[in-house]
Amino acid sequence: MEHSVKDEIRAGEKTIILYSESQTAPLVLLNTVDGEGEKVFQAVKGLTDKAFSFACIDGLDWNNELSPWAIPSVVKGDKPFSGGADKYLQQLTGDILPQIMSQLDKMPTYIALTGYSLAGLFALYAAYKTDKFSRIACGSGSFWYPDFVDFVRENKMCREPERLYFSLGNKEAKTRNKVLQTVEVNTSYLAEYYSKMGIKTLFELNVGNHFYQESERMAKAIAWLLK
Repeated sequence: MEHSVKDEIRAGEKTIILYSESQTAPLVLLNTVDGEGEKVFQAVKGLTDKAFSFACIDGLDWNNELSPWAIPSVVKGDKPFSGGADKYLQQLTGDILPQIMSQLDKMPTYIALTGYSLAGLFALYAAYKTDKFSRIACGSGSFWYPDFVDFVRENKMCREPERLYFSLGNKEAKTRNKVLQTVEVNTSYLAEYYSKMGIKTLFELNVGNHFYQESERMAKAIAWLLK
């Protein structure tokens, strides 16, 4: 299966690298940090022979554009989270996605939204704000985020995804930080919550901490979505 870089798209401060299929295929979006999209893409190709187009979006203001609402920093010396997810989602669906679609030879069979860490949290949050995405993967999602589980309980998805993936490292909750300690309990709860709704859901617990084999974990998530 051969892919090629179809185009490099600019949207404000964002850079989008698009790997496109000439045949009808799903489109997978990955919000990235530090330009790891190429590594994830190659890892996915090593796990599945499914055809797919892949758009990796880089250049995000991480703690602003991927956070659903404002909260103070939870780690000493880190930036606060300013709650700009709604504004970024509007840019993603109203500007970035149409530009990506215009570069595809054929309409995708479906669109998946994926992300690691805070981008994983954003991917699930987006399901409550738009019906654009029918499959979602949250690699080591930041589900320690205060009040997020309550948000899920109190709101309805715009569109229930066909597949929903969660993962976490088995050392991520083993921290002295009281906020971050909640991540495994919350992720496990969410996976069970959506499974009981009838959504095809998978929760995988990986070996290691949050920063171990991030690209490989994300690739495994995407390969499962493409099944």
